[in-house]
Amino acid sequence: MKRFKRRAAGPDPRAVAHQFEPPLEPLYVPPKPESEESIQHSLFGEILDWMLAPLLLLWPMSIAITYLVAKSIANQPFDHALEDSVTVLAQQVKEVDGKVVAHLPGTARDILRADDVDSVYFQISGPRGEIVDGDRDLPLASADDAERSGRVHFRTESLHGTPVRIAYAWVNLQPLLDASEEPRLALVQVAETLEKRAQLANEIIKGVILPQFIILPVILALVWFALSRGLSPLAQLQERIRARLPDDLSPIDSRQVPEEISPLVGSLNDMLARLAHTIAAQKRFIADAAHQMKTPLAGMRMQSELALRQVDPNEIHRSLEQLATSSESATRLVNQLLALARAENQPHAGLALEPLDLAALARDVVQDWVQASFAHEIDLGYEVIGDPPEIAGSAMMLRELLSNLIDNALRYTPAGGSVTVRVRGTNIGHGSQALLEVEDTGPGIAPSERHRVFERFYRILGSSVSGSGLGLAIVREIAQQHGAEIEIFNNPRSTHKKFPGSLFRLTFPPTVTPVPDADRDRPFL
Repeated sequence: MKRFKRRAAGPDPRAVAHQFEPPLEPLYVPPKPESEESIQHSLFGEILDWMLAPLLLLWPMSIAITYLVAKSIANQPFDHALEDSVTVLAQQVKEVDGKVVAHLPGTARDILRADDVDSVYFQISGPRGEIVDGDRDLPLASADDAERSGRVHFRTESLHGTPVRIAYAWVNLQPLLDASEEPRLALVQVAETLEKRAQLANEIIKGVILPQFIILPVILALVWFALSRGLSPLAQLQERIRARLPDDLSPIDSRQVPEEISPLVGSLNDMLARLAHTIAAQKRFIADAAHQMKTPLAGMRMQSELALRQVDPNEIHRSLEQLATSSESATRLVNQLLALARAENQPHAGLALEPLDLAALARDVVQDWVQASFAHEIDLGYEVIGDPPEIAGSAMMLRELLSNLIDNALRYTPAGGSVTVRVRGTNIGHGSQALLEVEDTGPGIAPSERHRVFERFYRILGSSVSGSGLGLAIVREIAQQHGAEIEIFNNPRSTHKKFPGSLFRLTFPPTVTPVPDADRDRPFL
């Protein structure tokens, strides 16, 4: 145990002056580019994009597919007409004395070529490819199709640089020939250009696409109207929230909103409830603080007025001493109020926790209170037991916590007593916990009062010690921020019946240590 008998050496004034020198700031700091996550997006626009983008992408595909289908539809009636022409022409092909002949009258030729739009061609060729009748420029069919005689086939080729649709069939000149012998086949072809087919396909496309040009704006208008109508509950909810009074923190009725917005309204109601609780606590805190400030301020005013009326220098000096005492009490009350407000608001600002050596921090704080312990004639001690682990905490807030515990112990411990600050560690499984203890030899705290001493402005009845009742409230608030548990016991080392003393123990969250491989792989018995 380390006991302090005199004030520790103060810090170097040059180091302190250097510490408070303002840091040099750069002349210009370029602004950071705005991240995409911080850019506000429109829900209406997002839904509209996801609905219209696929529609606008699929529309050209629909036009292309429609064009292909229209061409297929347009080919069918004209292919049937070509097939009929080939069938009729094939019936006129005969073999006479080993020679292929076609009995095709002139009127039949005129009827075959009668077309105001397309050019029609025909051709009859013999088994050896010789042209019997018709247009000689028409390309012959492949010999591989000869085995499919009796059927009409179609192909598309080019004639004089113009695409043509050709229907052709192989005619068996010896139908009574034995199947084992090779038949003699004549080729009959009828071809036409594709003008009528293209016109029909274009008419089909116009009949399908033009209505789409009319329907598409209607669809866009209906989608716009449907989205506006569907999102109108959000606008109504916005108007109801705007119409509220500034102090109206009552929950929003979730029955008046769509089911999809109910979770959002529920979260908003939870936030309103927390806000109402925070505002109520602040109002209560302000009221209590105002009430507590009345006493020292009234005493300071009374002492100052009394000093103004006094003529005797001794009486004036006594009044000024009382005034100084009242101002000191008021200053301490204001400082504790500020400390409590800072401790309560710290979680909302985000408490920065970092690894801390609790033993070193406690030693520094105890050194700061050595002179105060001399003034109270109290033996202030500091102990470290074992090897306490590091904790995650805020050094500034933990200093405030320990200072309030030491101040509380010095105020309630009578002269000649002792106050000890102790830091130790305890093992739990594969981890360890740090414990911070402050024990004194004062009057102690009854078990029935231990849960109430952490309330704001609470003072134990019958206590003649001056104070504001905020120190332990600050301790509880900071302990909760660090996840530490605080307990109060009687001092187990006190032997005085009238002064059983108090022991404040803070248990910080455990730090987990890695399990050795040997222990990890060892089976449980």
